[in-house]
Amino acid sequence: MEAAATLPIREARAHFGEVIDRATHDESIIITRHGKEVAAVVPIELLRQYRIWEEQEDLRLVREAMKDDGPSKSLAEMMAETLTRK
Repeated sequence: MEAAATLPIREARAHFGEVIDRATHDESIIITRHGKEVAAVVPIELLRQYRIWEEQEDLRLVREAMKDDGPSKSLAEMMAETLTRK
């Protein structure tokens, strides 16, 4: 996959169909507002892969927390700790 193109939000809005078409052809587009990156349009498969990775990372962090020999933690405490690590 090539480097992401960058478009101002006004241009992305005016050419939204083209932005979507580009994403369906494996191109990521970064949307800017006042020169600051605020969003991205990415191919759906990339998003799916990211979600799988994120779930695996969450499980890894929970397993890591469960192996800790320190004081016992509740599931709620482990989840809160996991979320703060992100």
